[in-house]
Amino acid sequence: MAKLEETLGKVPALTLGFWIVKIAATTLGETGGDAVTMSMNLGYAVGTAIFAVAFLATVALQVRATRFHPALFWLVIVTTTTVGTTLADLLDRSLGIGYLGGTCILVALLLATLFTWQRSQGSISIDSIVSRKAEFFYWLTILFSQTLGTALGDWTADDKGGLGLGYAWGAVVFGAGLLVVIGLYYGTKISRTALFWAAFVLTRPLGATVGDFLDKPLANGGLALSRYGASAALLVFIVLAVLLLPQRAEKVRASA
Repeated sequence: MAKLEETLGKVPALTLGFWIVKIAATTLGETGGDAVTMSMNLGYAVGTAIFAVAFLATVALQVRATRFHPALFWLVIVTTTTVGTTLADLLDRSLGIGYLGGTCILVALLLATLFTWQRSQGSISIDSIVSRKAEFFYWLTILFSQTLGTALGDWTADDKGGLGLGYAWGAVVFGAGLLVVIGLYYGTKISRTALFWAAFVLTRPLGATVGDFLDKPLANGGLALSRYGASAALLVFIVLAVLLLPQRAEKVRASA
């Protein structure tokens, strides 16, 4: 019988610093994606193509790496949030699927990926990412969750084809959802892996609605801040957070 031993993996441990940077990165994905597609008038298809290339390039470097590099990991996360933003907008708006339709499709893709990952590898926990195949499922799950977050955030906040809660109230709803997950983590014995992925998914629409709140016009319930300025400020914050907040690799279980 194979003996299990702990080694350091290539993804970060789930510290408070991890979640702070994650939320900031998801917000940057919204403002940065909108800056390219809307402010630069490149459109959703071109924006998606640009960020898809960036995602594929950075994830290839991440997969080839032999150890955890905080800057590289968070660069991949940022590319997933930006391509997720533009891809969701492409599906919802350009292709006419709508916010609810896009959300349903992406929920199905996310659940299918998690199910296939579980069946293939036996676990979807981050402490079991010990092979390139597991890494593939990990990043595909993250990509779908980031894309879902934009569609879900827009569906919740927008009054044209959505629930019409507005960006500020949308952020409150998803923030409350995160508080519920935290309460379940400390107050119940529900699977920590399930709660992690629930929190990971919820941080994306939270970031999406906060990002929209910052840069959307006043008439649409936003603050009408410059997308470039907001994106630059968020990028500086993320860099400082990665440098200053504790960043350590997650321990993984590998067969000895």
